[in-house]
This record gives sequence, structure tokens and C-alpha cells, in this order.
Amino acid sequence: MPSLKEVKTRIASVNSTRKITSAMKMVASSKLHRAQQAIENMRPYEMQLDHIMQSFVANIDGDIESPYTRTHEVRRVALVLLTSNSSLCGGFNANAIKALRKHVDHCRQEGIEVTKVITLGRKGHEAARKLGIAIEDYSHLNDSPNYQAATQIMAQLMDDYAHERIDKVEVIYHHFKSAATQVLTQDTLLPISLPQEQATEQGTLQNNYIIEPGPAQVVSALLPKVLHLKLYTALLDSLASEHAARVIAMQIATDNADELLQELTLTYNKTRQQAITTELLDIVGGSMH
Repeated sequence: MPSLKEVKTRIASVNSTRKITSAMKMVASSKLHRAQQAIENMRPYEMQLDHIMQSFVANIDGDIESPYTRTHEVRRVALVLLTSNSSLCGGFNANAIKALRKHVDHCRQEGIEVTKVITLGRKGHEAARKLGIAIEDYSHLNDSPNYQAATQIMAQLMDDYAHERIDKVEVIYHHFKSAATQVLTQDTLLPISLPQEQATEQGTLQNNYIIEPGPAQVVSALLPKVLHLKLYTALLDSLASEHAARVIAMQIATDNADELLQELTLTYNKTRQQAITTELLDIVGGSMH
């Protein structure tokens, strides 16, 4: 059985750790609130843009001609990986990195070249460096995500795709479903998949619009906005998911610390009681002699 001093030292250590995890949970909760507001404010705009896109597609006879909808024979792909800049957020980073490695291995088995990995998050950057692939790092955007920077990244990818330097662009990130649920998602950014004509939450699509100045001009203006928004939304999704995962991880750590403190306190009391009992027996035994 450990000595009283050892148990007391362990209790002080666990108490100190518990204060840290509890404080980190409070900080992550505050950041989660702001990140959740950002993604929830963005989703109505995303839904409306998607509705406009569906209505537009439903109103056009024939296929939409755009370099971003044209499919290529897949020989070169680019990947976008969204992780966090710091750890202590459960399996958030590990799951995304595992998905990246699995996808890179699959591409290599199929004879597909992964030309580059665009990382948003230092943890993903550190993992991608070990794969021997060209990396473009934009980890600084995790601290202050902004639409302008996301459009610049997407514009470069669109240019590479339009000039056939890459044949496909995929993104790996966590979709923020709720504070308790974050879904690891692997989505295709390019070529863009146009929505099919269907009824939406906003009602049945209209197909009697007059398009001015013309379908080609509207496509050239609308598709880039859709693509820019898709990457920016993924960035906001990933950020909210990171803070939610950290809140959960720190809550679990704090609960575990509480349980350990209870066990250590019980051990301390038993050890102390045993020491007192031993001393009393020694005293009683000495007086009898």
C-alpha cells in the first residue's frame, strides 16, 4: 500500500490537472459558441444559393458547359485536409489523418498520383509531411477563418482543374451536426456535381425564368461562388467540430479526474486510518509491558 505522502502528492497532482481540463473546457465552450453561430449563420445562405442553383439547372435545356463541371480521366488528384492547430480534442485529428492516409494509399494502389495536399491545421500538416507529397499549408486560417482567403485557395484549385493540371479535388473534414456529433466527411469539390431538379424545403422549383444576359454568363458567375462557399463552409464546419470535440474530451477528462480523486481520497483515508490503528496498537502493547 502506498504511503500517506505518496497518496497526498498524487491527489495534489490530479487536482492540478483537473483545474487545467476544467479551464480548457470552459475556453473551448466559449469558442464553440462563436464557431457554432458562424456556421449556423452561413447555412441559410448556403441553402438559398443551392436553391438558386437547382432552379437555374431546372430552367436550362441541355447540359451546362463549364470547365468545372467537365469530368476528366482521373490521373492526378489534389486533397484538402482540415484539422486543428492544437491537440487535446479526442479523435478529431486522428480520424481525419487516418482518412487521408487511407485515401492516399488507395490512390497509389490505383495508379493515381496525389499531386499535392492543402492542409488547414498544423496537425494535418505534420502528418502529411510524412507521406512524401507536396504540401501547401494554410494553418493560419484556423485561428481567424475568412471568406477572402478561402476564395483564393479555391481559385487556385479551380485554375489547376480548368487547365487539367489536376483531374479531381477532394476535401476531408468534420461536418458539424451538433455539439455532440461531428461527422467525418470526404467530399468532392471538383468537378462540381450539379443538383438535380427536385422539390426542396422552399417549395417546388420554378422552371419559367427568363435568364439574362444568358445561361453561359450566369454559369460563369454562379459556379465559382458555389465552389468558394463550399470550401469556406467546410472550414467553418471543421472549426466548430474541433471546439465541440475539445469540449467533450475535456469534460471526459474532468469526469475521470473526479473519479480518480474519489478513489485516491478513499485510499488516503484508509491508509491514514490504518496508520492510526497501528500506532494505537503499539501504544497499547507498550503500556501492557
